[in-house]
Amino acid sequence: MQQTQAIIMAAGKGTRMHSDQAKALHSISGKPILGWQLDCLAACGVARTNVVIGYKAEQVSAFAANRPGVHCVLQSEQLGTGHATKIGLHELAPNQPVAVLAGDVPFISVDLLSRMLAEAKKDKLAIVTCRLTNPKGYGRIVRSDMNHNRVAAIVEEADADAATKTINEVYCGMLATTPGRLAPWLEGLNKNNVQGEYYLPEIIPAALAAGVELVCVEAASSLEVAGVNSLAQLVALERERNLALAAELLAQGVYIADPKRLDLRGDLVCGRDVRIDPNVIIHQRVELANGVEIGAGCVLEDCVIGAHSRIEPFCHISGARLGRNCVVGPYARLRQDTELADGGKVGNFVETKNIFLGRESKANHLSYLGDSQIGARTNIGAGTITCNYDGHKKHQTQLGDDVFIGSNSALVAPVTIGDGAVIGAGSVITRDVPARQLGLGRARQLNKPRKGD
Repeated sequence: MQQTQAIIMAAGKGTRMHSDQAKALHSISGKPILGWQLDCLAACGVARTNVVIGYKAEQVSAFAANRPGVHCVLQSEQLGTGHATKIGLHELAPNQPVAVLAGDVPFISVDLLSRMLAEAKKDKLAIVTCRLTNPKGYGRIVRSDMNHNRVAAIVEEADADAATKTINEVYCGMLATTPGRLAPWLEGLNKNNVQGEYYLPEIIPAALAAGVELVCVEAASSLEVAGVNSLAQLVALERERNLALAAELLAQGVYIADPKRLDLRGDLVCGRDVRIDPNVIIHQRVELANGVEIGAGCVLEDCVIGAHSRIEPFCHISGARLGRNCVVGPYARLRQDTELADGGKVGNFVETKNIFLGRESKANHLSYLGDSQIGARTNIGAGTITCNYDGHKKHQTQLGDDVFIGSNSALVAPVTIGDGAVIGAGSVITRDVPARQLGLGRARQLNKPRKGD
C-alpha cells in the first residue's frame, strides 16, 4: 500500500510582510497559513510531511511540534524553491507519492490535493494549474492533446508569443510525483538567473525529456491556489474567501444582511431561517439551529445556539451551549462552559463562566455568574455576583428551582440556596438558605439627624 508524503516550502522570509513573524504563521481566516495546509494534508491521510524551515525557524518548528507525521527540515540558506524541495526530500520514501506545496498558499483543498496525489500514484508528474481571467505574469500551459490532458510545454510570459499569451491556463507552482523521480531532476537545476536561485518549475523540461507523462490538475477556483506575499494580499484573500462562503450560506437559505461584513474565521453550520446582521465574527466551529437570529457586532466562538434563540447585538459568546428559545444580550458575555437550558435569558452586561442556567431562568442585568448550578424559573436580580474565588481555588454556588435573588446581592461560595428561597436585595450570603426561606445578610439601617437640626 502506498503511503503519501508531502513537502511544504515554508523557509522564506516574506520580506513584503514587514513582520518579525514567519510568513507561514500569519493568521488568515482564524488560522495560520501553515495550519490550513497541515490540516488539509491530515484530512487526505498524508503519512509524512516535511516542513522546510528557515526564517524564524524556531517559530515554525514550535507550531508544527507534536503534530503526527510532521517533521521540520532546516534550509539554512534560502536558495530558491528548487533548493527548498531538495532539502525537503530528507528521509522521504523514494517510491511513494509526494506533493510539493508552496508555504504561502493557505486554501488548497482536500479535493485538489487528493487529485494531485492520485496522479502521482500512477507514476505521472502532476502539476497544479488554474484558469485566470487575467493570467499576466504566469507561465502558460501549452497542450498537445486537449482531449487527453497532455502538456507539451510550460511557456513563461517573457518567452510567449502573442498566441500563447491568450492562453488563460497557468502553472501554480505546486506538483506531485515521487522523490525517486524528483531527486535527479533537482540535481540538474542551475542558478544562472537574476536571483541566483534554483527554481522548481525548471524541472519540467527534464521531466518531459525523460518521457514522463505530465498531467494538469486544475484548481476549481483561484482561491485554492492564491499565495500570500504581503499583508494586503492576505487581507484581500481572506475577504475573497469570506464572500465565497457567504454566497454559499445565502444559497442554502441563510439570511446575511451584508455579506461584506461577515467575518468567517472558522466553520459555520446553519439550520433553516437563520438571520445574521452585519459585523458578526465567527471563530472555530459555530452551530446555529433553525430560526436563530444573531444581532449586529456579535463575536461567536466554539458555541452551539439552539432553535429560535436570539442573540442581541454586541454579545461575545465563547465555549457556550444554548437551548431553544433563549435570549442573550445585548452586551452579554458568555464564557467557557456556559450552558443555558430552553428559555434561558441572559441580559445586558451579564458575564457567565462555567454555569448551568435552568429552564426559563433569567439574569437580565449587570451580573457575574461563575461556577454555578441554577435551577428552573429562577430570577437573578440586577447586580448579583457569585463570589466563586477565595484567592486559592474556585467554589460552587447552587441555586434551586424558583429561587428569587434580590438586586445587588453577593453569594459567597460555597453556598446553596434551596428551592423557592428568596434573597433580600443587597444581601451578602455566606451560609446556605433552606428551601422556601428568606435569606438576609446586610447591616441594619440607621438614620441619624444632622447636627444643628
